[in-house]
Amino acid sequence: MNRYKVIIIIFSIISFLPSTSFAEDGLTIVAIGEAEREVSNVFLDGPYVSEALTPSQLLLSREIKRIFKNNFSFYKSVFKVSNGEEKKTALKESVKYETQKIAGNNILIRFQALAEGTTDLRLKVMSWNIDKEEALITTELIISKRNLRQQVHIASDQVYTRLTGKESIFTSKVYFVSDKHSSRSKKIKELYSMDFDGRNKTRLTFHRGTVISPAISYDKKWLVYSLIPHKISKYRNINLYLYNFETKQHKVLSSNKGINSGAIFTPDGKEIILTLSFGGNAEIYSMDLLTKAKRRITKHFKEDVDPSINRSGSLLTFLSGRSGSAMIYTSDPTGLEQKVKRISYVGQYNATPRFNPKGDQIVFSSWLDERFDLFRINSDGTGLSRLTKDFGSNEDPTFSNDGEFIAFSSQRVLSRTKATHNIYIMDKNGEIIGNLTKNFGNCITPRWSK
Repeated sequence: MNRYKVIIIIFSIISFLPSTSFAEDGLTIVAIGEAEREVSNVFLDGPYVSEALTPSQLLLSREIKRIFKNNFSFYKSVFKVSNGEEKKTALKESVKYETQKIAGNNILIRFQALAEGTTDLRLKVMSWNIDKEEALITTELIISKRNLRQQVHIASDQVYTRLTGKESIFTSKVYFVSDKHSSRSKKIKELYSMDFDGRNKTRLTFHRGTVISPAISYDKKWLVYSLIPHKISKYRNINLYLYNFETKQHKVLSSNKGINSGAIFTPDGKEIILTLSFGGNAEIYSMDLLTKAKRRITKHFKEDVDPSINRSGSLLTFLSGRSGSAMIYTSDPTGLEQKVKRISYVGQYNATPRFNPKGDQIVFSSWLDERFDLFRINSDGTGLSRLTKDFGSNEDPTFSNDGEFIAFSSQRVLSRTKATHNIYIMDKNGEIIGNLTKNFGNCITPRWSK
């Protein structure tokens, strides 16, 4: 197997990553950089609580507010969040706009927490746009310890969408691979999911092999990934699997001889686009999910791997060795070879090109200065920007569902013989926000839900 085929399977590199401290139970936003931005001041008022709350319910009400604040703090180029005091009074449902303006508040969000039984809370969230002097949205939810984070993320998303007219990342998921359950005698890499802020990590596969290249469908109902089995065999295939989120069932989707990997879903969900090597050379194909009929897209004697497609389905990007080393190309997904265009000319070789949701930009990793760093480029090949430098070795970028953030894996060297990978998040312009994983094994290949 030559080096271009190896690129889509795994990167193994050593570099340096500066130490940064974050909360171990999830990502806590920290301020980085001195640049001043024009932002809206969001004031979180309350929670308004009753005397009837038990100590555990009171703690739950405070956690609701903490999660809400942390959610909005991700968008620090848009919002600056400040906290009001806990109040043991009835919720104020009217607003004195002039008072809020004098205090410098642009957005007001109030919380009320009432007892629902002996353990749960009835949460009421009210919000106002102070500048426009208008009420935004009122939400009422039943909160328990079990559904706390999910419900608060939903409430946060509703307020954010009403404020901005855009979707947020609050209800999104990040999927990744970790070797957490490996032993000294057997290295295994399984698939996991987590909330956008690094919480609620859940194991999805139990193959006891090596999972690579996960991808999520646009409707969030399906996930594909490839598996390198650990069993010793002369013809050890890299097979493609399909995972159903509703039934939690796995099945083999493609088992052609050789590589069945790097699969992505088309926007309509009817096909996948993947790398196959049954013909002797790694090429990109489309495959109908119902009939399994295959159509070859790329036709070149050099390897073409690791495809990504824009949301409209009109443009494909992929990695190819046709220039002599692995670089980023774009093409018409129908497979017209005359429309293939090289768009990257940075570093010794590149890897993992991924479109943003709009389809007008591609983020990828490039090997230069003895490590991988992340770059962003317009889909027409203009506007190259370097996103990471002197932050370890950085790979596998993936845009968030709203295009405002990028998750990626970054490696830190611990000793001559030991290094660790963790998943980090940055904004789309390269400002590092923090790590999503810590003390969870080596975590690689993040993929953000659509």
